[in-house]
Amino acid sequence: MTTERDFSDELEDWLRSDAPKTVGALGDAFEERGFAVTILLLMFLPALPLPTGGITHVFELITIILALQMVLGRKTLWLPHRFKDRELGASITTKAVPFISRRIRWFERFSKPRLAGLFDQRWFIRVLGLVIIVFTLGAAVAPPFSGLDTLPALGVVIICLSIIL
Repeated sequence: MTTERDFSDELEDWLRSDAPKTVGALGDAFEERGFAVTILLLMFLPALPLPTGGITHVFELITIILALQMVLGRKTLWLPHRFKDRELGASITTKAVPFISRRIRWFERFSKPRLAGLFDQRWFIRVLGLVIIVFTLGAAVAPPFSGLDTLPALGVVIICLSIIL
């Protein structure tokens, strides 16, 4: 095991802290990984094989805005105050994020850094931003209640996990 703290532990510590539980605070708490962490949490619901009835289109819109910022080379998150200051809600912080954290813990056990130097390259992060946009658009145009949004959204979640881990 490495001496670094696991990301799942950092996420749980953020949940237990007194920091505001908003999308903006999440991006600020995880600094350079803020894009990946925020996109991961936004796209986790569309990645579940559940019929969402189009409710996830708001999450997909925010994801596209964030991925576009990755493509443009921004280092910090920028969101309109309407999205940035919105509370995540009790159900998200008490049920969804701990559920996600348990899944991340599974990935942490089996993942090993490979080609980690690529993630330091600006061009590679921009390409990942483009891939995230394409996958998110694929999830957004899927017909509601069809389940076809699951695979592209799952691809986005896995890309974000690769950036984080």
